[in-house]
Amino acid sequence: MSETSTLEDFRAATRAWLEANCPAEMRQPLRGEEDYCWGGRHARFQSEAQRLWLQRMGERGWTVPTWPREYGGGGLTPQEAVVLQQQMRSLGCRPALWSFGIWMLGPALLKFGNESQKREHLPKIARGEIRWCQGYSEPNAGSDLASLATRAEDKGDHYLVNGQKIWTSYADQADWIFCLVRTDSAAKKHTGISFVLFDMASPGVSTKPITLISGKSPFCETFFDNVRVEKHNLVGQPGGGWDVAKYLLTHEREMIGAIGDRSQKQPLGSMAAQNLGRDATGRLADPHLRARIAEFEVDEAAFRALMQRFGEQARARQAHGAFSSALKYYGAELNKRRQELIMAALGSDGLEWEGAASNDGEAARDWLRSKANSIEGGTSEVQLNVIAKRILELPGA
Repeated sequence: MSETSTLEDFRAATRAWLEANCPAEMRQPLRGEEDYCWGGRHARFQSEAQRLWLQRMGERGWTVPTWPREYGGGGLTPQEAVVLQQQMRSLGCRPALWSFGIWMLGPALLKFGNESQKREHLPKIARGEIRWCQGYSEPNAGSDLASLATRAEDKGDHYLVNGQKIWTSYADQADWIFCLVRTDSAAKKHTGISFVLFDMASPGVSTKPITLISGKSPFCETFFDNVRVEKHNLVGQPGGGWDVAKYLLTHEREMIGAIGDRSQKQPLGSMAAQNLGRDATGRLADPHLRARIAEFEVDEAAFRALMQRFGEQARARQAHGAFSSALKYYGAELNKRRQELIMAALGSDGLEWEGAASNDGEAARDWLRSKANSIEGGTSEVQLNVIAKRILELPGA
């Protein structure tokens, strides 16, 4: 049997399984954050259909289709994973799980974790049983992350962690944290950092939400006061955390970059015409806005193709290691343009801040929130420096 026919058999079987197992409610477009399923110990499912969809996909390993089966994954080939994604999109199936564990920690554990760590944490990530947050940035260590000061004092069989993190997304809802700590104060700043995992319910861990200009925020300040972290939760070697951190950041930047390819509930042109009026031919009456939307949609399609190409190159181990910075930069800028156009398309209705008609000012709040896209995960300026140095190989100043 040829590889093509085998893949087509997989396509047919996958579509049949999805049609039989994805609840109708989980084939409706996402309406907002309330429709996202993050899992975790204290997961609050919006409906029984959402809980069932996560359970079925988790049992099949399709929340992480290319991870090995022994770690809770689906064991699919890259080509089969693409087919699964295509069929889910074709049927309108929602992602069963949103997870920093899937997008960031999981790939890092697969590369740097020991066997015990992989078997302990990866299956729980795949099934959505544990929700993770990321402890990287600090008040005085943002773009210069290697200046972090949170310290882990060696106590023999465990560390005592003291310090503070900031901009910790969903820290107040997470079960565990993957965290950068300084284990060697005498070493050069990049070489004295270690990568550890610990339970957010540990004594000495506390969080404080940070409210953004949008009035809402997933971000928190996170504080550690003599938090005990067992040595078996050290990932990689002591002082080798920077290598783990850099690898994880490439996946985080790909994740953030993916917001550049985000489907809308309604096409922008249709939304604008509905709110601002049509001309005699039925098109959006405002020719300037019409041109801006057309330009954006061309760029959005090009970015989608670029993401697909990068995925293929990554699976073939041919992708440039720094290209995630390009994806992050352009994806963030593209999403900011999208939110600007949504506000323009809604006209004065987009200014509503509260009320059922606007879903409590969703458009305005999303527009304000998008400004952070060019800061989180490494600022746009940092990404441009990475692109200049590592991809274009331009000379320094």
